[in-house]
Amino acid sequence: MIDVKVVIVEDDARIADLHRRFTERVPGFSVVAIAQGLEDAKTMIRLYNPDLILLDLYFPEGTSLDMLREIRAKGIETDVILITAAREMGPLKEALRGGVFDYIIKPVILDRFVTCLEKFGEYFRRLHSEEAIEQKDVDSIRNLNPASSMSESCPETLPKGIDPLTLKKVKAAFGKDISGRQEGLSAEEMGEIIGASRSTARRYLEYLVSIGSIYPDVVYGTVGRPERKYFKN
Repeated sequence: MIDVKVVIVEDDARIADLHRRFTERVPGFSVVAIAQGLEDAKTMIRLYNPDLILLDLYFPEGTSLDMLREIRAKGIETDVILITAAREMGPLKEALRGGVFDYIIKPVILDRFVTCLEKFGEYFRRLHSEEAIEQKDVDSIRNLNPASSMSESCPETLPKGIDPLTLKKVKAAFGKDISGRQEGLSAEEMGEIIGASRSTARRYLEYLVSIGSIYPDVVYGTVGRPERKYFKN
């Protein structure tokens, strides 16, 4: 059983208590402190060394994004789920770049909240296991992080050389029957499917590997040299 220590940072006492009750519905999670301001939050983080922070965005003294950056700069080993009423793209992009595990928009829906914590619980358990890992394990752990999917869905966050329309075609190819073949898809096969060169197809496939959507493996055929193929997680 996991034991995830949670600090809630929320200036509205009623909402903070609601989030506490939601959190304690999920086995393995316990709220160790509630902070109603950013300075109070820094004290609670120092005292309790939480595994997870449920962090509101806006406070009378400013936004929590500076505190998020400070947590990362100091190397504090805690994860953050941002819970906010903000619907602007700017805070979302900053939060994703700051490494939040998830971004939940108020008013919080219980099912969405619980699903998020359950995914975090599995993510936490996998990160704290002492087992040796393979590439597919790394890709699977990354895939548990909802923020990876959100960053992938925002065209602004795509790296140079990755076109969103071509990327959509590559993703669609993994949804067809051909992707169900045991041998997976090579860069050459993907190029034929999307009408692009082998090198272009490989660039898109490696990008999907980097965000945990697919994983690569080396397939040994009966003749010829080993071939790198890609499989959907």
